Amino acid sequence: MRADRYSAMGGDAETVRRWIGDAERVVVLTGAGISTDSGIPDFRGPQGVWTKNPKAEKLSDIRFYMSDPEVRRLAWQSRLEHSARSAQPNAGHRALVALEERGKLHALITQNIDELHQLAGNSPERVIEVHGTMRKVVCMSCGRRGPMHEALARVRAGEADPPCLQCGGILKSATVSFGQALVPEVIERAMRHAEEADLFLAVGTSLQVYPIAGAVPAARAAGARVVIVNAEPTALDAIADAVLPGSISRILPQICAGP
Repeated sequence: MRADRYSAMGGDAETVRRWIGDAERVVVLTGAGISTDSGIPDFRGPQGVWTKNPKAEKLSDIRFYMSDPEVRRLAWQSRLEHSARSAQPNAGHRALVALEERGKLHALITQNIDELHQLAGNSPERVIEVHGTMRKVVCMSCGRRGPMHEALARVRAGEADPPCLQCGGILKSATVSFGQALVPEVIERAMRHAEEADLFLAVGTSLQVYPIAGAVPAARAAGARVVIVNAEPTALDAIADAVLPGSISRILPQICAGP
């Protein structure tokens, strides 16, 4: 065990800032918590979408989505009203752009589907979207993909459940729903980058969803320092070198800032 194993436990942001300054390959894993300050509610937190309305989880279940036209109609209305459509990146997102501009960011693995990392300015080739993106649609029959805004325009024009214009199949957001398999190549890429990190930063995630939560112990086993930034305790706090609780949009600019 390293002598500094728990030296930053309890919120020593300055120590973590120095660790990041010394690192050459920082890999970041982000979850819904980084986007809450952009007005996008998380799922499992005290004010989470599923905490307040458990029935909303049905809209993200592929079995109900594919078999029940009413679920699809509700899902399209939910997409029209989704707060992420007008959300803008916050200081936490911009701090990770600054980290990339410093040449520190090796990869940015995200569980989020809002594309706020790319909108903030992170290079798309560095962002690994393990759950896909809500800003595109995919046909479940022919696989055709297209912009979400075009499908939403059809909903506003009166199509409650717009079919694929190419084959007539069912359209859904290009996200990984419950009951759908993750893309193996995406997960393999994320895990490979995690094992290449010399510092692994988990931000705004409860670290309860596998396999991607396994990137944290994988990075640690490969020798990386592990830092967790989250408003609530996570399932993997015990193996972290530092746990920084509190506002992500306040903490990230502090620890990602240059010398």
